[in-house]
Amino acid sequence: MAINSIQMIRELACAFGAPGFEDDVLEVAKKYVPAGYTSSRDSLLNFYIEKEKNPNLPTLVLDAHSDEIGLMVQAVKNDGTLVFTTLGAWVPAALYAQRMLIKNRDGEYITGVIAAKMPHFGGDQEAPPGIDRMVIDIGASSKEEVVNDYKIVPGCPVVPKTEFEQFGDIMISKAFDDRIGCAVVLDAMDKISGLNLGVNTIGALSSQEEVGLRGATVAANYTKPDVAICFEGAPADDTLVEPHLIQTALAKGPMLRIIDSSMIINPRFHRFAADIAAKHNIPLQQAVRTKGGTNGAEYHLSNLGVPTIVLACPVRYAHSHNSIASVRDYEQTVALTVEIIKALTAENIKSF
Repeated sequence: MAINSIQMIRELACAFGAPGFEDDVLEVAKKYVPAGYTSSRDSLLNFYIEKEKNPNLPTLVLDAHSDEIGLMVQAVKNDGTLVFTTLGAWVPAALYAQRMLIKNRDGEYITGVIAAKMPHFGGDQEAPPGIDRMVIDIGASSKEEVVNDYKIVPGCPVVPKTEFEQFGDIMISKAFDDRIGCAVVLDAMDKISGLNLGVNTIGALSSQEEVGLRGATVAANYTKPDVAICFEGAPADDTLVEPHLIQTALAKGPMLRIIDSSMIINPRFHRFAADIAAKHNIPLQQAVRTKGGTNGAEYHLSNLGVPTIVLACPVRYAHSHNSIASVRDYEQTVALTVEIIKALTAENIKSF
């Protein structure tokens, strides 16, 4: 039975998955493991999708990270507000006055709000405070109430609280970085299930990317790939830069990265993927980035060096409560992935 892609994206995006606390995301992923594959997880909460290998074939890993940017409770103040630290890169404006979801020590979810200074107190004259001066307000009045009644203590993880919405080609939600990549992995593996391929294919939904590519380090050691594709929800720049500098635009097809601060993409594998996109009339955007990094940084340096490319669905306003993605971009990313997998052989991998 074919995967309902939009429903899968919805469930993955809405799942609670701060770095190191990706359990709920993996429970969703289990539902969408394709027939013929088994799934497992390790102690770092990496999630693997695989079947028995053919020892005569090279191994391809499809990787996407399952975590999202979040926060962690650092301390509880006497007035009942929560001091927090960040898990991943935030800007103050993306947090100020927003709703957050806290997972308490009993595994229950508590809603809080990033406290904001309202116009009545001169807030309209001020920029948002620095993140180090923000607190989360859950409506409590004392530290004792927070700890004893709400069961919130230092170490409790926090993520944005939002809803998924789709209208036509547009999807809005938190966590498209990188739950949309997780969906691509699951969808592509479903579409290749049962095909006679030239590679063994393993899916890896890796943990803790937002805090340092940590899960991918372990996943690369476990899977030992001969070739890898890393999927991202890449920040779209089409509303932010001069037209001639746009490299990742919404609804213009998947993005194939060439370089970022963490890696130079294998140029031979890059060209191979771009040629397949052209052959199958799949629109493709190519990006030269001077900042940022992906799990590809870990994969391409694993073993004795692994040919790796980074494919991404453009996402406007990533690392915020409300990011925007395109259904067509997603579908085209899946389609390109399937065609790349079908075209890979031991011989062309060796040429990379």
